[in-house]
Amino acid sequence: MSDKNMDFYRRLRRRITEQSLNSPAFDRVREFLLLAPDLFYLLIMLLKDETVERGDKLRIGAAVAYFISPIDLLPEAFLGLLGLADDIVVAAMILNPVIHKYPDAVDRHWAGERDLLELVKEILHRADQLVGQRVLSALRRLFG
Repeated sequence: MSDKNMDFYRRLRRRITEQSLNSPAFDRVREFLLLAPDLFYLLIMLLKDETVERGDKLRIGAAVAYFISPIDLLPEAFLGLLGLADDIVVAAMILNPVIHKYPDAVDRHWAGERDLLELVKEILHRADQLVGQRVLSALRRLFG
């Protein structure tokens, strides 16, 4: 991972773990927000993996760009950490087919503790609760 991406990963992990909001909205998505750094790391590592085809790398790269961009459907600048919810949903949308197509690459690079396929299915199942139906529809148009 490049120094710039590693810095993003570390800052993101630190912001989430140090968050001490007593907000019911934050509490509902806290477990998913804590996945953001690991999903970001996996996306970066899959971009570098030689076994992943170019077309799939383009989609993965789009998810990384969405993660890093300050301009997205739920901007962190206005929503704080809750703005990561759409980034997490985008990562799950992109990773869902990748998990099946490149299981060895995913296994090599997944640093999270939970089963990734189970996790992605759960995120996609709860996506409308995490980001709202309008945002989810827009994300599906962009990344689906």
